[in-house]
Amino acid sequence: QVQLVESGGGLVQPGGSLRLSCAASGSIFSIDTMGWYRQAPGKQRELVATITSVGSTNYADSVKGRFTISRDNAKNTVYLQMSSLKPEERAVYYCNARLKQSWSSRFDYYWGQGTQVTVSS
Repeated sequence: QVQLVESGGGLVQPGGSLRLSCAASGSIFSIDTMGWYRQAPGKQRELVATITSVGSTNYADSVKGRFTISRDNAKNTVYLQMSSLKPEERAVYYCNARLKQSWSSRFDYYWGQGTQVTVSS
């Protein structure tokens, strides 16, 4: 069983910073791409940032220069450092991983439970 456990969400003031973490556990053979997505109430889930197993990154235009995605392969963990947060970025942030389980011949996508990020004064 694969599980993605997120942490780090909470309340932050506009312009503030927050660091999210997501650790993958289970019978994992290899993790390809990991990423962060967010979803505000009544809106579609959108991509925030992704990072490959070798460290190549991709960011939504709206967060470039303010957010940094990173990972620790030894810990099967992905991070999202968020700076200069804006009120409109209040959302549930979800962790995603494309990984291959030890017993499987294919890669599949998995989601975390989501963590609430509230940007408010």
